[in-house]
Amino acid sequence: MSAKTQHNNILLAVAGFTMVVAIVGIIGYFTLDRPQETIQGEMEADEYRVSSKLPSRVVKIFVKEGDYVHVGDTLAILESPEVSAQEKVAEAAAGATDAISDLTEAPTRREAIESAYQVYQQAIAAADIAQKTYLRTERLYTEGVTTAQRRDEAKASYDAAQAAVKTTKAQWELAKSGAREEEKRAAKKNAEAARQAVDVVSSLVKENVQIATQEGEVSEIYPKVGELVGMGSPIMTISIVNDMWGTFNIREDQLKGKKIGDVFTAFIPALNMDVKVKIYYIKDEGTYAVWKATKTAGQYDLKTFEVKVRPLEHVDGLRPGMSLIVK
Repeated sequence: MSAKTQHNNILLAVAGFTMVVAIVGIIGYFTLDRPQETIQGEMEADEYRVSSKLPSRVVKIFVKEGDYVHVGDTLAILESPEVSAQEKVAEAAAGATDAISDLTEAPTRREAIESAYQVYQQAIAAADIAQKTYLRTERLYTEGVTTAQRRDEAKASYDAAQAAVKTTKAQWELAKSGAREEEKRAAKKNAEAARQAVDVVSSLVKENVQIATQEGEVSEIYPKVGELVGMGSPIMTISIVNDMWGTFNIREDQLKGKKIGDVFTAFIPALNMDVKVKIYYIKDEGTYAVWKATKTAGQYDLKTFEVKVRPLEHVDGLRPGMSLIVK
């Protein structure tokens, strides 16, 4: 056999082997099962934080982490001595202006003048209390024990008390000389303003009792009993577990025509069960989100979409943070 014939036989053998391998690969590609892609999501729930409008000390906490609370349930009791003192000052000033308003309406008599004088003395006493409170707070602030906010509140109360002293003194002097119609109207307006000030301070005092505004589960409590909390500082977090949803981050090639309103099955590993879920939200994650580059293959970039779903039925034991698996 010639060398040329042997060379041709070798080429035919290699070509035949290559063709067999290619045929086997094509058959395997179309006949063998390819692994399914897994998409993982997570259950989530809204939360809201319970906090105070004023710097306060935690006196008592009525709940613990994991408790389920209803609207109106008392969660914690706080204490703010400065606000309580402000309330007393405001009430004293309101009482003084009410009494002066009454005096301006009545004929000026010796008894009326004496009553105005006593009201004036009450305002002086209230101002003395406010001054002591302010000086004590100023000292605590200098020592670094209290905040500038509390010092400013005490200073405001002291200023208001001093203003009440001036007002009641003027009304006492007015009673001695007799009130004109314009003065009577002014006294009445002062009394109304003082009553409104009492309402404002009383509303702040109500903030010492923290109540639940929505049903949910206490997920975290921050301060301990006896600790100070600042203005707006969170006291606890409530999870609204009655309204949970699942969130997926899905590449657009995996969406496969999914749209809002579609229903599909998801697996919950923590509960070892399948649930029917319904899509209610689809949104592009934007260029900052995870994406898959395919331009090197002459195609396009695959963007990521956020897809939110809700279970069609209540699922016992479902918790925020549990995984959702979709094949």
